Amino acid sequence: MIDDLLHQLGLLQGWIFETAIEPLLYALGLMDYAEDVFDWMWVAMFGGVAVIAAYVICRPLELWRPVEPRADRKAIRTDVTYTLVHRLGLVPLIVFVLLTPAGYAIDRALMFRGILPEAIDQYVPALADWPLLTLAIYLVILDFAEYWRHRLQHRLRWWWALHSLHHDQRQMTLWSDDRNHILDDVLQAVWLGAIALLIGVEPAQFPIIVIVLRLVESLSHANVRLGFGRFGSWLLVSPHFHRVHHALDHADGAASARAHGCNFAVILPVWDVLFGTRRVDPDFPPTGIRAADARWAGLGYIRHQIEGFRRLAKALAPRRRQPGPAITEPGE
Repeated sequence: MIDDLLHQLGLLQGWIFETAIEPLLYALGLMDYAEDVFDWMWVAMFGGVAVIAAYVICRPLELWRPVEPRADRKAIRTDVTYTLVHRLGLVPLIVFVLLTPAGYAIDRALMFRGILPEAIDQYVPALADWPLLTLAIYLVILDFAEYWRHRLQHRLRWWWALHSLHHDQRQMTLWSDDRNHILDDVLQAVWLGAIALLIGVEPAQFPIIVIVLRLVESLSHANVRLGFGRFGSWLLVSPHFHRVHHALDHADGAASARAHGCNFAVILPVWDVLFGTRRVDPDFPPTGIRAADARWAGLGYIRHQIEGFRRLAKALAPRRRQPGPAITEPGE
């Protein structure tokens, strides 16, 4: 099934390149870059598949049982821009240009030292006949890594400065998942790609894993009054589970917006259960950061990026020691 999907996407990639991209490159005198552009299309195409799948699945749910009306449509349009730029355009290009050569360099270095990680089915030959099971094992391992990446985004002051843009949004929708600063997105791509390389994920499997991760994240951010029940809530992150993570009330009386200290899981809620970060709330709370200026939710993409750099610079600047008793920030 996976091979068939990849084959069909490969045929589509070739058709788009031959009918639209290659003639344009020829007209612009950029045929020297044809091979690189062709390879980059593969990254962007999988982003497009993830966007279409998320919209087809999540938008009907939002229309069915919304948590709240779409009051701030300007903020939602900003999130749509984030999604298109980060999945189809700028971020895939940056990841391809910067990380692909790095990946090849790491591969060569590991091969030279004879320590290139093998695929799981090399250690467990029986898995060779069960490609979907192998894919599921990789997905569980990478989801565990994503849980800790998310915790670090809230724990590290400089990383939270970037990630806080994601939490500014008070109008959660399926588009909110990609509301990330570009540096934050690149860091996430490096994190996931490096771990996938270290555990031996095959190149053909990695895009499928990314699509599954992104699809679940789009669902978990959707504006839908949906939980998965007492049993299902242990198996898959629901919109209810993740909305509690974004809850506005977490910042009440807090000295730091990093008080959003629960429900970090991306796919499997069991990680929050095991590490004591699960929070159960019967309500669907309002979302955002109370201390943040509400206007940031609706400003355009470029101004958001500038604001992210400003927050990062502030977080990296030496902090002056204030007189008086020490105050411990939440989450530290």
